[in-house]
Amino acid sequence: MIFSSSIETLSQPKRLAVKLTSKGENYVQQSHPWVFSDSIVKINSEAKTGDLAIVFGKKKNGMIGIGLYDANSPIRIKMIYNDSKPVTINDDFFLRKIEAAYKIRRPLLKTNTTSYRLLFGENDGFPSLIADVYNTVLVVKIYSEIWLPYLKTILESLIVTSECQTIVIRLSRGLQNSDSHQLQDGDVVYGTLENEVVTFVEHDVNFSANVIKGHKTGYFLDHRENRRQVGLLSKNKTVLDVFSYAGGFSVHALTNGAKEVTSLDISTQALEIAKQNGKLNAYSGKHITLAGDAFKILEQLISEKKRFDVIIIDPPSFAKQQSEIQLAKKKYAQLARLGEKLTAREGLLVLASCSSRVTATAFYDINEQTLKSTKRSFHIEQKTLHDIDHPVGFQEGAYLKCGYYRFLD
Repeated sequence: MIFSSSIETLSQPKRLAVKLTSKGENYVQQSHPWVFSDSIVKINSEAKTGDLAIVFGKKKNGMIGIGLYDANSPIRIKMIYNDSKPVTINDDFFLRKIEAAYKIRRPLLKTNTTSYRLLFGENDGFPSLIADVYNTVLVVKIYSEIWLPYLKTILESLIVTSECQTIVIRLSRGLQNSDSHQLQDGDVVYGTLENEVVTFVEHDVNFSANVIKGHKTGYFLDHRENRRQVGLLSKNKTVLDVFSYAGGFSVHALTNGAKEVTSLDISTQALEIAKQNGKLNAYSGKHITLAGDAFKILEQLISEKKRFDVIIIDPPSFAKQQSEIQLAKKKYAQLARLGEKLTAREGLLVLASCSSRVTATAFYDINEQTLKSTKRSFHIEQKTLHDIDHPVGFQEGAYLKCGYYRFLD
């Protein structure tokens, strides 16, 4: 396999012997993928990012797991192997892990879908690494320098497993500003890319992603199943898609026969992508776009006495830090109140959250208490979590939740 010159073969990582506090040891033995700096009691003094950290237990003084050392993160060791059985970290090790991840996604690939997340970070044993497939293009987003020494072998295994023809590298902001590598954000490191906008299929609906300049890897794949379901529930309905971004819910609704769909987002650029995604499909309904602050526009729509049969409210994360949790909960309650006022008789309100620090239990409780306070009768049609290609391997990895609330009056 021929990669671009930016994919270097770096020097062989060292092996580090690591001893942890009792608390840190318990986390590793419970298969948690993070070891924070304050959990480390003893480690080699010459430790460098990307080195293999062999974690030893206190009781029997034997190995309990292996991680990658990250000198630039408070999560100092990111685990890639949580077991006491001897193992060699080599090409075969990474290939087996990638094949195991691919096996989980196979049922999804039996549908008319050509986009999926092949590697979901820690949840698939690849902390700080994401690999998304769009048709024949694989987009790998790297969030930490720990992967630089292993990148070539991982890319080779990804190509073999996914059979993709092109690989694009996307870098976190920290890696974009690092001088420890020759990679550039958006580098095409394998194959050729004729157009940075790649078209793909999601449950019979056509979409596109800008794999070079788009947010994250170009698109949000996690809501795929919710988009499919909302589409099926939108036939002959009027739909409001709040925080619509590239129009995922909007386009599914249009393609499934919605009478009128309104996409609302603060980004005019995102709304333009939503319109273009809509045009990739055949539909007869009307597609309206509204640009601006969602909270203000929802208030405006209420004052205009607008009503919609189906409303989806899927905001960005409101709690990226622990200190933001309470404010996030207030915002979710506010959106539930605004959404209810705009939902027609017997209409459907779909409320979603991607804030990992707000638990699913807390989010659903906020929605139910808020909607009960409106005195309107409703029932919960369903609550959904991650799609099949976003498996949850540890508590913090569970971020997505979505509730479907049907009003009875």
